[in-house]
Amino acid sequence: MNKKQYSVEAIQSGTVIDHIPAGKGLTILRQFKLLHPGNAVTVGFNLPSKSHGSKDIIKISGVHLDEAAANRLAVFAPEATVNVIEDFQVVAKRHLSLPEIISEVFRCPNPNCASHGEPVKSRFYVKTQSSQTRLKCHYCEKTYSREFVAEA
Repeated sequence: MNKKQYSVEAIQSGTVIDHIPAGKGLTILRQFKLLHPGNAVTVGFNLPSKSHGSKDIIKISGVHLDEAAANRLAVFAPEATVNVIEDFQVVAKRHLSLPEIISEVFRCPNPNCASHGEPVKSRFYVKTQSSQTRLKCHYCEKTYSREFVAEA
């Protein structure tokens, strides 16, 4: 008897972010503020993946990400998929693409940047150079790797 068992419990309605590179799930939860009060969040780390060996997965009950919000996740998980769930079924599956601009997610690592002392929202231009994702601050015009910005 071939019985399929899931490592992370199914949700009735919400969003599933699947195929996150192993070890990036917690970063995505923190950076994109996916922990909403009143919404159950289930996270699986280092789960088996046929295509990548291992992966992380995030399930958020009661929250639906629009296309722009989903695409911001591509900064850390370009091969992830965002699945919209209704009545325990996938009703839409989004494959991500890097946005040209990402706002209000990261803080500029430059302590002298105007974004630290002024009432402005962070804004970065996203560029990919030889498979490296780089973020250029709109205000101070300094360019950083995605990992460096995420740690700031």
